[in-house]
Amino acid sequence: MSFTWRYLVRPDGSFSRFGNVNGGLDNVSDDELAQLRPGKPDDEERTRPCSLCGGDLLLYWHGPLATGVWMELCPACDAHRPAARAFIRWYRDADRDPADLPQLFEDWETETMHAHGWVRAQPPEAPASPPAPTWLTPRGEG
Repeated sequence: MSFTWRYLVRPDGSFSRFGNVNGGLDNVSDDELAQLRPGKPDDEERTRPCSLCGGDLLLYWHGPLATGVWMELCPACDAHRPAARAFIRWYRDADRDPADLPQLFEDWETETMHAHGWVRAQPPEAPASPPAPTWLTPRGEG
């Protein structure tokens, strides 16, 4: 089973992220994805203040599952961090390239979670396959 993320970027820079299990969303157009999540409810439209400076956030996002971390992207507090700075530039750029978002988001998530004491684990390597049983190996007779 494979798991990737599929991103839908709106013209204002906001985006939605969808789990793409076994490539199930590969053939879904961006318009069809937009219909799945057309906009945020009114209670989510309100801006959330930065937990450090009280300023406006560009983005707040829940951290990886079971971490309990809310990640915040504040232009005032995070501009010194390289991945956050790159994400802020992308977010504010009217000519942003949606293809850049997955890597920018992953870099920002990694940097933010590292600041909270978490480290991204490397994906595990697949174990070596055991040798085929000898009774299944053809003997070459025939």
